[in-house]
Amino acid sequence: MINADDLGYDPGITRGILQALREGVVSSSTLLVNAPDSGDAARQARGLAIGLHLNLDRGPPVDPAFPGEWRTVDGGLAGARVGELPADVVEAEALAQLERLERLLGQAATHLDVHKHLHRHPQVLEGLARVARRAGLPVRSIDARMRGALRAWGVATNDHFVGESGATAYWTPEHFSSALAALPGEGVTEWMCHPGHLPEVVTTRYAAQREVELGTFLESRSREALEQAGVHPTDFRVLRAR
Repeated sequence: MINADDLGYDPGITRGILQALREGVVSSSTLLVNAPDSGDAARQARGLAIGLHLNLDRGPPVDPAFPGEWRTVDGGLAGARVGELPADVVEAEALAQLERLERLLGQAATHLDVHKHLHRHPQVLEGLARVARRAGLPVRSIDARMRGALRAWGVATNDHFVGESGATAYWTPEHFSSALAALPGEGVTEWMCHPGHLPEVVTTRYAAQREVELGTFLESRSREALEQAGVHPTDFRVLRAR
């Protein structure tokens, strides 16, 4: 599964993700529902494999009952204090964001993941897992500890995970080839990625790097390499059929 994070974050980012889904080898994406481009992104992405990119880091909460004591000074989400959020608060906000996704997109989410991997915090993971179990949706796991916890709660998850974002572009053509050569022979692997055009509205440290990733996933060499390896990218719905 080659999943592009941050759909709806910014119009430029959205355009790049949709291009990677329709013209490249990216097979899945996750939508931010409380970001500048959420509505337009959802309308353009209908019919594609789209999950929820739960956002607890910035922007306004979706749950109208989100407690005031957990808002930032500008009325936004918990931000740096997210690790202290009670599981019940996370559960309510995750459910509200999931319901908004379904309204915007006009279809069910394929899975759940979290902006900036904030489900590394135990209470965030627990709140998210409650919603996932109720909705019957898989959740991204980024390591063995998280994978074990999700499965203990009865939540489906990927077997392996590859991906990062930093000072330099992560998915270059060279890294794509090396990751494909190292692909485990068994289980379901998620490759997290961040393709896109330059942001037009938001400020993000991962900006020009997105264009490098977009080029990688649009390259004919990438499609050819997948075909030669006998690998066919899919989406998280395969986990629901297990």
